[in-house]
Parts: sequence; C-alpha cells; structure tokens
Amino acid sequence: MAKDYYSILGVSKDATQEDLKKAYRKLAVKYHPDKNPGDKQAEEKFKEINEAYDVLKDEQKRAAYDRYGSEGVQNGGFNGSSGFSGGFDFSGNFSNFSDIFEEMFGSAFSSHGRQGYQQQPGSDIRYDISISLEDAYKGMTSRIKFTTLVKCPSCNGAGSEGNKKPSPCPACGGRGSVRSNHGFITVEKTCQTCGGSGSVLSDPCKKCSGSGRIKGEKNLEINIPAGVATGSKIRIVGEGEAGFKGAPSGNLYIFVNVLKHKIFDRIENDLHCIAPITMVKAALGGEIEVPDLNGENCLIKIPSGAQTGASFRIKGKGMPFINSSRKGDIIVEVAVEIPVSLSKKQKEILEQFANEKDEKTNSPKSFEFFKKIKDMFS
Repeated sequence: MAKDYYSILGVSKDATQEDLKKAYRKLAVKYHPDKNPGDKQAEEKFKEINEAYDVLKDEQKRAAYDRYGSEGVQNGGFNGSSGFSGGFDFSGNFSNFSDIFEEMFGSAFSSHGRQGYQQQPGSDIRYDISISLEDAYKGMTSRIKFTTLVKCPSCNGAGSEGNKKPSPCPACGGRGSVRSNHGFITVEKTCQTCGGSGSVLSDPCKKCSGSGRIKGEKNLEINIPAGVATGSKIRIVGEGEAGFKGAPSGNLYIFVNVLKHKIFDRIENDLHCIAPITMVKAALGGEIEVPDLNGENCLIKIPSGAQTGASFRIKGKGMPFINSSRKGDIIVEVAVEIPVSLSKKQKEILEQFANEKDEKTNSPKSFEFFKKIKDMFS
C-alpha cells in the first residue's frame, strides 16, 4: 500500500531538511518504545516515522518518492540497502540466472568457471559486538576472537609441500574445462580432475590436503570509532576467511549493537532524558544537574512555573558525529512530581495554599479548561 511520508511526519511537500528534522525529532521522542513500553501501536508508529524520515532526508530517495510514490523507493533500488546481506552475497539477482546456465551446460558457462576457481577468495565474516553507550560516545579498542579458515602455516597457503608450483592438469591440458559433443551441440563442463583450476598439485600439503587453509582461531584488536550507533558496520579488509590455494582472504564486518542506557535514549546524535522535579521547584524555579557521558554535571536552570513536558537543551553534549568534531545535544524533559505520603502539617500547608490561591492567576490552564466546560452547560 502506498504511504504518504509527508503526512506521516506532518509536513508539507515543500518542507526543508530542517523542517523534516524537527518534525522527525518531535515524533520520535513521542513514540519512542522506551517511553511507551508494551504499546504495539506506538512501536509501529515509531517504525513508520523512521521509514518516512529515512526516505525524505535523502535527496535521491525523496526525488524518487515524489515521482513514483513509496513503491518507487521500496522496490526500485532506493530502499536504503547497502548491498550487504546476512548471507554475504554480493551477486544480486544475477546469481539465479548464472545457476540456470550452470545446471544446463556445466559450470564453464557460469561465473564459477576456471578463471573464478583459480582465484576463489575467502568468504566474508560477520562478527556482532555489543557495547555501552559510554563506549560508543568515546570510541574504544576491543580484542575479539573467532574461529574460521586461516592460511595453512605448513605451506603458507600455497597448498603444496615445500611450496612447489602446481603442474598442468593431464585431463584437461590446463584449460580447466572439458568438452563433449551431443549431436549438434558442444557442451563444455568444468574438469572434474582439477576442479576447474587447470592445474594439479603433485605433492599436496598433508596438513591442509592441498587447499592452502585450515580451521583456526583469529585473535584481533579492533578500533570502534566514537559516534557509532546500533546497526553501524565496520569493515576490516582481508581479515575474513582465508582464500583457496593462496587466493585473497575475505573481509571481516563488525556489526555494532549499542546497549540500552539507564538514563538516556539516543535519537540520531541527540541524547534525551526525562528528569523528575519537585512541585516546589516547578513553582518557584531552581536548578538541577544532569550528568553527560563524560561524567561531568551540566547545570540546568528551571524557570518558575515550569510544567511537565517542558524541555531544555544542552548544546554540544550529545553523541559525536563519526569522523567529525561535531556533537549532538542533550535534551532534558522535566516531569513535575506530585508529593506522596504527606504529613499532617504538609496537608495543612497545601490546604491553606488552595484556600488562598487565585485560580485564574495561579492555574490559568485549568481555569480556562473548566470555564469552557461551564460555558457548555450554561
């Protein structure tokens, strides 16, 4: 079903990027799952808001959406995909086409023929790591371990004893493929003797059986830059699975998950929190301290008459932008806490205040509300 991303964010079609950002932040704070625990409708709304903003903040995606609608960005290649999937398949939809040819005529017609087999690289590896919001704020170095195929230490990845060079395959004459005639059709298939490489090892390495790689453990130190968020991917070239017979190794992809923080919710590069304040401080005004992720306290001045929902911004104390000196902000929303477990004297003071207060002056919002109700029935 077509979606109206502008309506979802509550903006017009000619909205600027700044308008989009303001609308998104306001709605994201309102429908954030941490503020609406267990509310499935709020959770779906939050996903919908993120989907809309992801499209409209990107000029290319927005142009495609304005022309073709939501189907244009979901099915036309503007869906935000980086081309990196859980299966680490970079071949796209063409792999199925290649498989049909291979099934009908043999692998010499596919992308896995002789040329590809000789340089069969190692697979890419995914590694998931969970870090705290403080570590994401400051950046960190971490040591990781995982098991994969590593270069054979006995033959140094060559696949043969004493690093001897392979000789041409006697079955295919070094071509990597063999041909056979079926009536008017000549079919070329991968050579079964050499597996398409065109060469054979006269003295294969006993440790790796000629593959040039064995199962082993990698122990690496990785750097995670300041500002990463859940879903961030870090590519480390050549640290994936070892290639076949000395072919290039695959890459290692670190997928980052930032753990939930006990005070802050992160929205883009801003940090949001709700700070409870007393009824007295809300009425008279005062100061509160909120810590940043450096462990320093930030002073916020609360004006007299502050209401629940009032927000205060601390500039430049939020999350850093990756590879930049810029930082987001801390946004503190106050919630006025009503006193509980009152003593007798406290009750008397509040009753005295209630008797002496001027509804129109002291509580203008409630005064106007109940005045409207009274007018309805007058």
